[in-house]
Amino acid sequence: MKAFPIRLNPGDDLRRALEAAVARQGFDAAFVLSGIGSLSEAHLRLAGAELPQARTGDMEILSLSGTIAPNASHLHAALATSRGEVIGGHVAHGCIVRTTAEVLLALLPAWHFTRERDPLTGFDELVVRADEGSSGSTGP
Repeated sequence: MKAFPIRLNPGDDLRRALEAAVARQGFDAAFVLSGIGSLSEAHLRLAGAELPQARTGDMEILSLSGTIAPNASHLHAALATSRGEVIGGHVAHGCIVRTTAEVLLALLPAWHFTRERDPLTGFDELVVRADEGSSGSTGP
């Protein structure tokens, strides 16, 4: 595992910027260890919803977690509005950094993450594969 701290700037799309940063480092698998900052616009898909919900205004990122893969990332965030209301859900594209986002990523050099349709859930779910020749394991 390689730790990779990153700071995103005002106007950056949170999810796109993280996906691009991982790709620029040449990795196919990463996860978020920690993430804080602020947004001016958020697009979150709430539990059970099919489409993201848009919100605008000053929001703080209380927490950010998830996996980053070349074909689809799966990120969750908890956000607080300027009134102290907290909302959380799946991070969609279009979450725009207001002042900063400080994120610590873990890059996984011996692994590949993809998302593929899972017949049990009906959704594209995480598939974890170790590089050939690595000693990585996907199970207990």
